[in-house]
Amino acid sequence: MIPLTELQKELRYDLTNACVQCGYCLPVCPTYMTMERETQSPRGRINLVKMVAEGRIENISQIMEPLELCVGCRACETACPTGVQYGKIHEAAKNALAKHKKYSPTVKMIRNVLFKKVFPKQKVMVSLGNLIWLYQKSGLQKVLQKTQILDRFPNHLGEFERTLPPLPSIKERKMVGKHILPEQKPKLKVAFFQGCVMEGIYQRINRYTIELLKLAGVEVIIPKKQTCCGALHAHSGEHNQAIELAKQNIDVFSQLDVDYIVNNAGGCGAALVEYDHLLENDPDYKEKAKVFVSKVRDISQILVEAGNLPLQYPINETVTYQRSCHMTNVQKVKDEPLQLIQSIPGLKLVEMERPNMCCGSGGIYNLIHYEESMKILSLKMDTVIDTHATTIITTNPGCLIQMQKGILNEGLKGKVRAVHLVELLAESAGIE
Repeated sequence: MIPLTELQKELRYDLTNACVQCGYCLPVCPTYMTMERETQSPRGRINLVKMVAEGRIENISQIMEPLELCVGCRACETACPTGVQYGKIHEAAKNALAKHKKYSPTVKMIRNVLFKKVFPKQKVMVSLGNLIWLYQKSGLQKVLQKTQILDRFPNHLGEFERTLPPLPSIKERKMVGKHILPEQKPKLKVAFFQGCVMEGIYQRINRYTIELLKLAGVEVIIPKKQTCCGALHAHSGEHNQAIELAKQNIDVFSQLDVDYIVNNAGGCGAALVEYDHLLENDPDYKEKAKVFVSKVRDISQILVEAGNLPLQYPINETVTYQRSCHMTNVQKVKDEPLQLIQSIPGLKLVEMERPNMCCGSGGIYNLIHYEESMKILSLKMDTVIDTHATTIITTNPGCLIQMQKGILNEGLKGKVRAVHLVELLAESAGIE
């Protein structure tokens, strides 16, 4: 058995004492809203962690379910009057639980492949994207969707397959360079963090991002050896792998003389800005991580700072904005996306009720905890429908997939679309 003092250190017991059990977090917690149980609230989960750390619960596995059912949106941190660092407590508990969790050989193999061989390898993600393009282009997608064969696969594969965007061809992917200069003297010089899922599945959004930066007068460098941000690893208890990925990205981006490191995915950005916390006990990377973090920016921040984006084509639609939890609650990027949305001519923005509420995506939460995720999504879609918007704007691939799923669930396909903010800006700027 682990000594109590060691367990308390592992669980970040020191941070749990900041929670005074006031309950301010309850109204903003999506799992508390849908499950209506104390153990599915931030306050309840912190109390469970304390009970384990104090020896009042002897078997840590007893708190596995409530900890794993947290979607990780961290809205509780914004509502907490005492500044409880819930994200750190939750991640520490998940890391501790991961040591006790037993996976079947099949699940263990799948996790190893995904976390070690797929997400960190950009070539693999791009190859996957090319295979999906071929699948779509060949007509196989239409056949399988018509026969609904994929609906027989586990983890609701058929449902999520229907949220796939049309992917670019191999030729289109190769058209994007590694060093992009604007026509005028650059206002800023940035390095672009592509992201594994963004480059594999949403490469078109990445290309739009680069084109918008170029239009705004920004020089862009795309480092070749960058890797996954490690967010999915950290959320899944793969702490050591998340650290290794962070170190690789720091090594790659630190070699560049740039003003900023830009990303266009709320989840990735949240992982990047917390590299200093992830590496705070590493003497070789502690200071490097701080420098890296000081340069990380979301694309919306750079476009606002650069200014004069030529948005010349009106988009006459009613839109609503689904905020990325990690961009809002972790990166604290709130105003810039709204400024950009409001700068698009013709748009009418109607905010949904509880605009900061999570959509239930949570990285791969919607795959692992499908039923719980869909209950949260249902609440979210009720507020979307009330806005009568025909376009839902997001800033994160996970939110984008979840909104597409919500549109399908509500029978709104063809009536409502979900887009990344970058896509809408590109549309207004005339980028094809």
